[in-house]
Amino acid sequence: MSDITFRRAGAGDVPDIHALLVENASNDHAALQGTEATLLHHGFGEDPRFRVVLACESEAAQGLTLVFPEYSSWRGTVGIFVQDLYLRPHLRGRGLGRRLLGETLRACADWEPAFMTLIVHHGNLAARGFYAAQGFVLRERADLLVLEGGRLAELGA
Repeated sequence: MSDITFRRAGAGDVPDIHALLVENASNDHAALQGTEATLLHHGFGEDPRFRVVLACESEAAQGLTLVFPEYSSWRGTVGIFVQDLYLRPHLRGRGLGRRLLGETLRACADWEPAFMTLIVHHGNLAARGFYAAQGFVLRERADLLVLEGGRLAELGA
């Protein structure tokens, strides 16, 4: 196996981050709406809203996690929400996903995370199996709901 290194991404990594996110969205038969400019602004601007950890092979980005802090009032503590975890296919099945999650946890140690959450598509059996093997469990009695677009604008009006 080639040497894989992990590091926290910086503003100069935005083109690679965007390319990996485009690949990930394509695998889900979706189109990525975010751009390099939005990633730069929201992740590496004056008030960063997320962090990215890259998995690199020979210095080239081959995978990532994109995460942000979340607060649980019930737990009374901060956690990490994994918005994206992606490894290019040639790196899968080697234990690198687990290592990437561990490196992400270390890269966010200043948030003092006590838990990690994520969303996985019902039909993505490989991902569900991977996350179950790491110890992730399904939240009972909860469904993810989203409000966006015109209805979000109406609410804020």
